[in-house]
Amino acid sequence: MMKRWYEALFENYAHKYDQECYVHGTSGECDSIEQEINRDKSIKILDIGCGTGRHAIELAKRGYNVTGIDLSAAQLKRAREKALEAGVTIDFQKHDARNLPFQGEFGLAIMLCEGGFSLMETDEMNFEILKGATRALKNNGKFIFTTLNALFPLFHSVKEFYGSAGKEGGSVCKSISFDLMTFRDHNRVEFEDDAGNKKTLECNERCYVPSEITWLLHSLGYKKIEVSGAKLGAYSRNDKLTTEDFEMLVIAEK
Repeated sequence: MMKRWYEALFENYAHKYDQECYVHGTSGECDSIEQEINRDKSIKILDIGCGTGRHAIELAKRGYNVTGIDLSAAQLKRAREKALEAGVTIDFQKHDARNLPFQGEFGLAIMLCEGGFSLMETDEMNFEILKGATRALKNNGKFIFTTLNALFPLFHSVKEFYGSAGKEGGSVCKSISFDLMTFRDHNRVEFEDDAGNKKTLECNERCYVPSEITWLLHSLGYKKIEVSGAKLGAYSRNDKLTTEDFEMLVIAEK
């Protein structure tokens, strides 16, 4: 069976992934997460789409009990190596985010930097991820995630944004288009994997408007939902979402 683009991207792209420009706000983002849970170390945290473990490891270093899940064996291998280097113990497990095995075990679920959600091929598949995260939470649990803001490409050139965000040695997005009927960002990504192989993949991600996210989460039983702008390395529910924000931050409470 042919690999999906997000599976092919992360099959040997762990060390290079850690050099991308968008992964360097970890400490500040974890500061925001801690503030949201009042630094309560008794809260178990589920990191969905944990990748190479950057948020999971930082939170574990601060004393939290973290479980990290990801679909990529290569990303998880690197996450375990980094956790060992950092001297922390984290339960990293390989799972599809659409089919999580957890039931009411966690006080907090995080899903950051498009950790699965918005990458799926259909809206139904993306919704399964939200449902799985919700099932994993305790009755009073909190869900914090980021997703692509569909208001941004309605007012700005996504091509120009990707061009300004890229850097030498990182992945490069080309042939970029935004479908107004499906709110999907289509692009061709060119990158070099950890073995030095140059690859090209046809990718597409779902962008969302705030009202869609709010409706989806209300349908899952969340009582309180706040959507704000997602600033790299400085998440805050106080940042009002605008058309200038490429991503939005969602904080939902059951």
